[in-house]
Amino acid sequence: MRLFDIFGKREEKDIKELEIYSGMRVVVEDTEDRMLFIANLKNLYKDTAELYQFSEGDIFQDVDIESYRGSESLYVKLRGFNDCERKAVFMEGIVTPGQRHVWQVRNLTVVRVENERSFTRLNTDIDAVAVSPGDDERVCRLLNISVGGASIGTEYRYHKGDTFLLKVKLSGDKPSVMYCEVLRVIEKETAKFEYGCRFLELTEADQEQITRSMALIAEGQEI
Repeated sequence: MRLFDIFGKREEKDIKELEIYSGMRVVVEDTEDRMLFIANLKNLYKDTAELYQFSEGDIFQDVDIESYRGSESLYVKLRGFNDCERKAVFMEGIVTPGQRHVWQVRNLTVVRVENERSFTRLNTDIDAVAVSPGDDERVCRLLNISVGGASIGTEYRYHKGDTFLLKVKLSGDKPSVMYCEVLRVIEKETAKFEYGCRFLELTEADQEQITRSMALIAEGQEI
């Protein structure tokens, strides 16, 4: 086999490996792990791609965006979740502002791919309410949360596979409402239970709100 064929096939393999992440939602962070914005990763080719912002309100909340116009050396980290592989994906690259709400990415590399549980999970201790179909609201505590699910603590007994609505004020004045399914049950000595849950039927707007709220909580802002 000729050397050209070897490198040609290797390049084709690298391109295909990146293409599986096309359309993936990502959180874009700076070198200090501060969230810059949320975007869709599109048009991947070799080590280049484009980031299409989801929300203008999320971009550079504490940074003057105009100072980055024309910059070609803004190093960023990307965190996403690949639904097909059920894996958390961590990437790095250099972004340059393009047309409105679109950022060009170069030198894009996959740093690591880990299992679902490795996706960012934020520890919390927040009042919440769980509502089962045809049942009253039951007080609980939100113990941690990620884009994919949450853990709660309560005195009420649930079983694996049970579903309920979780209502909690993550940020702003309006409570967030997530449809949950119990995946894991941990019984505590104090006659209380902890439940590991996954979110069901989340819309893109729901995921964006959770990600934004997690960033606010992590920064120590009031919720």
